[in-house]
Amino acid sequence: MKPNFENYAVPGFLANGIHAGIKEDRKKDLSLIFSTVSAKAAAVFTTNAFKAAPVLLDMERIKSGQAQAILTNSGNANAATGTGGYQDALAMSRSLSQRLGIRDDLVLVASTGVIGRRLPLKKIESAMGRLIKGLKPEGIPIAEEAIMTTDRFSKIAMRKNRIGDKDIILCGIAKGAGMIEPHMATMLSYVMTDAAMDGTTLDAVFREAVAQSFNAISVDGCMSTNDTAIILANGMAGNPLIKGNSKSLAVFRGMLFSVLSDLSQAMVRDGEGATKLIKVSVRGARTIGDAKKVAYAIANSNLFKAACFGQDPNWGRIIAATGSAGIPLPVHAVELYFEGIPVFKKGQGISGNTKKLSKIMGKDDIHISVHLGMGSKAFCLHTSDLTYDYVKINAQYHT
Repeated sequence: MKPNFENYAVPGFLANGIHAGIKEDRKKDLSLIFSTVSAKAAAVFTTNAFKAAPVLLDMERIKSGQAQAILTNSGNANAATGTGGYQDALAMSRSLSQRLGIRDDLVLVASTGVIGRRLPLKKIESAMGRLIKGLKPEGIPIAEEAIMTTDRFSKIAMRKNRIGDKDIILCGIAKGAGMIEPHMATMLSYVMTDAAMDGTTLDAVFREAVAQSFNAISVDGCMSTNDTAIILANGMAGNPLIKGNSKSLAVFRGMLFSVLSDLSQAMVRDGEGATKLIKVSVRGARTIGDAKKVAYAIANSNLFKAACFGQDPNWGRIIAATGSAGIPLPVHAVELYFEGIPVFKKGQGISGNTKKLSKIMGKDDIHISVHLGMGSKAFCLHTSDLTYDYVKINAQYHT
């Protein structure tokens, strides 16, 4: 059933999405989110060495802690395009800022799509007037549609709460289905809130939330060149400034974590061709870093992911991946569970429970838990299965 997006609006924010001609299939490919006032801003970007031109531009601009507009094109990544690509990103920004009548450095830009091609600037610039003219408070879902590439469905989440005597709204959108791997994914995500926030606090809580959501998922273990997550807080709710370790920050943190968790899990569920959402929990590690290594070794194992698609409770593939993580393991202390059912203990498999395991593997959501028996640290991530459709989609993506 298609979600009802009629009520996705945040005070002080306008949005729109249109077809500018970048994509040949008439799908929307140019998106704009605009705050009617300058907003506090924070962002997290890919750590890939080959950062796309818009990422390089935004990394400089976000240092001011202020932004007012996010302009995104889909269908073209503007990555690996040299100095010309960087100039294209600047031109995109300048074209928008002049029409909106705002400072150019308050515009953040993003691109997603095929790598290695220059932007069709004339098409983008000629469409700018239509894009701005269509801005509206209820336009967030339309803007979301325009940032999608191989996504099968929209990813949007919203929370409302009360801080002091003011109602606070927080809404996030995202795109991403393949090349999902920290740090960040082939993903874009924008969060809008009318909360009044201290800039330093906003940056800290956003990074914390990203670490536990977008940086705790994997579809195929591949890192993109364009990953960008941005949050804008325009303060129009009029609440007392949120900062420090106040009770109001705890409320805001809960809202933000909940929204980013929804978005990140939706990306995994939409993993190109995916049929299952798989939760991998690693407990009993000496450090969180060790727990992460094991979790990602399992989540990025093509053998494990293919077994999940085939509904095969092949615990041997999980044990093999666990042992490949590069940390010393007390093998006789390691335990493995499929949704609470033990399948491996004391260095060997546990027989039985065939029907229960078969039922678990037939579900859309699966939980795998590994106990290392080394300490008290833990890490949890979400991944997807590996299907025939993933190969088909990525074999044909360039054309």
